[in-house]
Amino acid sequence: MTQEKKLWKKGGGWLLELAEGIYTPEDFDPTIREIARTTRTFAEKEVLPLLERLEHGELELNRDLLRKAGELGLLGAETPEEYGGLDLPKTVSTVIAEVLSGLGGFAVTHGAHTTLAMLPIIYFGNEEQKRKYLPKMVTGEWVGAYCLTEPGAGSDALSGKTRATLSEDGRHYILNGVKQWISNAGFADLFIVFAKVDGEKFTTFIVERGFGVKVGPEEKKMGIKASSTRQVILEDVKVPVENVLGEIGKGHKIAFNILNVGRYKLGAGSIGGAKLALEISTKYAKERQQFGRPIAEFGLIQEKLAEMATRIFAGESAVYRTMGLIDQAIGDKKGPEAVMAGIEEYAVEASIIKVLGSEILAYAVDEGVQIHGGYGYSQEYPIERAYRDARINRIFEGTNEINRLLIPGMLLRRALKGELPLIQAATKLQDELMSPSFEEPEDPDLALLGSLKKLALMLSGLGARKFGQKLEEEEELLAAAADLLIDIYAGESALLRARRLGGVAETMARLYLYAAADRALVRAQQVLPRLMEGDELSFGLSAVRRLTKRPPLDFVALRREVAAKVIETEGYPYGYPFSR
Repeated sequence: MTQEKKLWKKGGGWLLELAEGIYTPEDFDPTIREIARTTRTFAEKEVLPLLERLEHGELELNRDLLRKAGELGLLGAETPEEYGGLDLPKTVSTVIAEVLSGLGGFAVTHGAHTTLAMLPIIYFGNEEQKRKYLPKMVTGEWVGAYCLTEPGAGSDALSGKTRATLSEDGRHYILNGVKQWISNAGFADLFIVFAKVDGEKFTTFIVERGFGVKVGPEEKKMGIKASSTRQVILEDVKVPVENVLGEIGKGHKIAFNILNVGRYKLGAGSIGGAKLALEISTKYAKERQQFGRPIAEFGLIQEKLAEMATRIFAGESAVYRTMGLIDQAIGDKKGPEAVMAGIEEYAVEASIIKVLGSEILAYAVDEGVQIHGGYGYSQEYPIERAYRDARINRIFEGTNEINRLLIPGMLLRRALKGELPLIQAATKLQDELMSPSFEEPEDPDLALLGSLKKLALMLSGLGARKFGQKLEEEEELLAAAADLLIDIYAGESALLRARRLGGVAETMARLYLYAAADRALVRAQQVLPRLMEGDELSFGLSAVRRLTKRPPLDFVALRREVAAKVIETEGYPYGYPFSR
């Protein structure tokens, strides 16, 4: 295979050519499957029995649960063996995140510890720091927290005001500032803190609670109540100079790289939560009788179940396709820099997964409540907590709005650097659109997918041509492009996986792809007048209609087919995180 043919393996390269041989959950090896079973058993036997107590404020129970998770190896999947971990592929930690997702607040506790607190030390710590902290964190003896956000610095994290000043004797940095919305703050032993040295150089510090860290009261949150969320208050906290993490002034590298990991794990966790919402809702629909029969027999309920399963299938396919690419990119390479390079290559896909997964979950829990009717509003039913817990995911790890701006922005930057031939492809496309083909495609689904990719290139090219460097100010255009790119990546992932599986998987893939074409038509028609006018606009709108044209599809019949499979399996047809 030539280098050109491998373009789809590069981050964003799927926009320029069809992928092949993608990694899917069907490729999980025995190790991954066994860890998934272990995680599921831990969730069922250890966490679920305590969930009500956690929800009602007994947050210290999180520490005991983390220790038990540590005994099972569920805290050290990404930690090198020399520090007590398992050093397994990234897919493993992602599967753990998915399986724990239905546990709401505890899933946040686990993720904040294993991803946000541990990975900065794993990837950027020196040998002394790793040996001092990681063994305690792998076992759950010490719990970690990640302190980036401040009261006045959310999405614009680098504008934080927390300062670090070197002491006169040069042995300590004195930290002053307040961090906001810090998960695990109530019981954490160690804090990864971002502060500006001399008010300018954005830097990361490993701060032990014993250094003088104070915390505010527990936040009164809408959801994820089983997790601790507090302010972290730093008042003349003395941090030894040896606890600087990475380089002075390079804290942004740590923040952004760890956020990439957090994004794909959050996407996976959201898919797991959506699977659980579908399972809960399906079982309820089969049991709930109205008008003399189960509500699962009614068409509008079946439509909801089918659409939930369809979106989950596309999201799951996109998540594990990306994890396969990341693990392949890392391969046998050792060292933090190689691992970070492998993850950073797919930063675009990480943002896609984050937005896609969190919005699939939002749809699933909302429809789940609707299926439950009035009971869905009662705390006696698990879908109520799922609904509240889900809302934070569109805010965590960079809001979905921020990620929508990042997706096309990162692709365009790669194009300008010569890493992806997007500009050449967009230029070539203009000639192609002038002479459309009227031949019937041999494979309508792949042809539609290819047309949607052309539409994305067309809109991106037009935006770059008209606005140049000011395109970043056209946020509505970027968001429309991001939505199209998300649908393309998810649709292609679903289609390629479905062709291996056959059956109802192909039905779900087609439903997702054809609905994506309909969404693309609406989006493109809304933004094109911002990019073109007059006769050029008329031609552009004609091209949009041509590129989104799809064969007719009986959505009603196909959704009923999917719903029948969902009802038969009492949930997602291809498995779910754990039984309830």
